[in-house]
Amino acid sequence: MEAVVIIGLGNILYGDEGYGVRLAQNLYSHWDFPDHVDIVDGGTQGQTLLTHVERADKLLVLDAVDFGLEPGQMVLRDQVPAYLTAQKIGPHQNSFSEVLGLATLRGNMPDHCALIGAQPAAMTLGAPLSPAVAQCLNKGEDMALDILRRWGVEPVPRLEPRRLSASALDALLVE
Repeated sequence: MEAVVIIGLGNILYGDEGYGVRLAQNLYSHWDFPDHVDIVDGGTQGQTLLTHVERADKLLVLDAVDFGLEPGQMVLRDQVPAYLTAQKIGPHQNSFSEVLGLATLRGNMPDHCALIGAQPAAMTLGAPLSPAVAQCLNKGEDMALDILRRWGVEPVPRLEPRRLSASALDALLVE
C-alpha cells in the first residue's frame, strides 16, 4: 500500500498562519483513514518534517500561503516548489520548500505532492483565524478529501471527534 502523508503547516499562535494545522486537525477529528494514511501536525517543525516527507509516496500539504489573492481565497497546486538556499540564520530556519529540496536531493521525494493553501488576511500574535480564512476550513476539508479519493483513499466519517494535538490547545481551536 502506498504511504499517504498529510502535513498541516503553520503556527496557530499567529492567526491565519495556523490555517494548515487547523485544517489537519479538522481532518483528523472528523474522518477515519486507512492505516497507510497519516496526518501530521507539522506546525513550524522545519527540517524534522523530512522524515515524514521521505516516507510518503503521496504527500498532501496544508498551509496558509500568500499568493497575493483576496483573503480567504483557496489555491490547489498539484506540485509544491522545492528549493535549497545557503543563507540561514540558525539550524532551525528551514522553509518547507527547503525540506522538499532536501528530499529531492536525497532521492526520496514523494511520487505525488499537492498543496492546499488559503490566502491569509492577518497573521497577528494571539489572534484567532480571520473570518475570511475560518470560512475556508470546510472548503479546504472538501478539497483534501477530493484529492485523497483521487489517490485511492476512501475516508469514513467519524461518529465521535478526536484530537490531533494536545487537549490543552482546545481553547485555540476553531470548532
